Amino acid sequence: MANINDYLLWRGDVPINSNFPFNEVDSMILARFAYMIFSKIEMNPKETIGSISEKMKDFPNEEFLYNGDKELITNLGASNRFKNLLVTDYVENVDEEIEKQFGAITVHLPHYELYVSYLGTDFSINGWKEDFNMAFMDNVPCQVSGKEYLEMIANKYKFKKIRVGGHSKGGNVAIYSAITVSHKIQNRIIKVYNYDGPGFSKNIIEKYETDEIINKTQTYMPQDSIIGRLLNHKEKMLIAYSTEKGILQHDIFSWQVIKTDLEQSDNYTSSSENIDQTITNWLENTTVEQRKVFVNVIFELLFSTNATTFMELYKNFTTSLPLALAKYKEISPEDKKEVGEMAKQLITYYVGTIKKQEIDKLNNMKTKYISNTKNKMKEINEKIMSKFKKDKKALPEENKKP
Repeated sequence: MANINDYLLWRGDVPINSNFPFNEVDSMILARFAYMIFSKIEMNPKETIGSISEKMKDFPNEEFLYNGDKELITNLGASNRFKNLLVTDYVENVDEEIEKQFGAITVHLPHYELYVSYLGTDFSINGWKEDFNMAFMDNVPCQVSGKEYLEMIANKYKFKKIRVGGHSKGGNVAIYSAITVSHKIQNRIIKVYNYDGPGFSKNIIEKYETDEIINKTQTYMPQDSIIGRLLNHKEKMLIAYSTEKGILQHDIFSWQVIKTDLEQSDNYTSSSENIDQTITNWLENTTVEQRKVFVNVIFELLFSTNATTFMELYKNFTTSLPLALAKYKEISPEDKKEVGEMAKQLITYYVGTIKKQEIDKLNNMKTKYISNTKNKMKEINEKIMSKFKKDKKALPEENKKP
């Protein structure tokens, strides 16, 4: 089993060149690079991945967002493949008032190429609220910022081709930015990489979908994907193999690589299919206003606890719960009813999907059993007829019936 950190140990000594060109595992590494703790160091105008690694080496593992991030930046700093790459234009912007969480950074690749890497969702409640707003908003603030950032980079480095990528919400922002910029910039885009990022509303797809960008876009999702399967996708999809289960598969360090490729899985799991179908049914059978009320009330309760991250919420659960319950009492009866109906609907759709899957499974087993039985009977019949013909052939001529 090997992940992106193992890949760096295996091939980190080989620079990006014509003999060992940039590949999808390199892209996954740079998509993850946007998650590094740049806000905790002084960023100079012309940093390299190596100099950034040096500045971050003394930070404890707990300072990084995920297990694996500290190891990744350390390995990158020791890697001939990445350490000398120039890093510019770091931006991170959190605005609680407009429910925005955005971050991006640009890595300069050989052969006059750039890699624009977008930050995905962190553990902040505000960041997750922006994700959930996609259920009732065609575009959210981080997507608009993503487009503006890509335009800025394209104008600043006019003669360079561009790769765009991100993990989680960062992957969604990468696609949104690429499909909404001008055709002049789109012509310079080599490829768009989305690692388990959500899709888009039908309105956005109908408004901006162009074969020019869709054909250049590749989405990667683990076999148990939940986050990535939200909303609609039109681009090419690849199912990556993860060693984790359920929502933990969203952790990119659990995705397995074989040499320069992601290890693939044949199908999504039944649980991923069930959740995808449940959310699809829920979105198709509720109004925009209903979804807005539902999301706003749920997060109003979370914000009432005074926690800013889900980690704080978890650690202070005994004090947070009474605050949330107290806030719930203040919510209008109409909103309470709406939220209750929406939650009930979600549960109903999920149970219905599970039942349908079980019925389909039984029908498939029945069909397979009948088919196997028929084949077995045919096989037995052929054996009997074959033996009969042999026995008949062995009889003296006078004993053979005409």
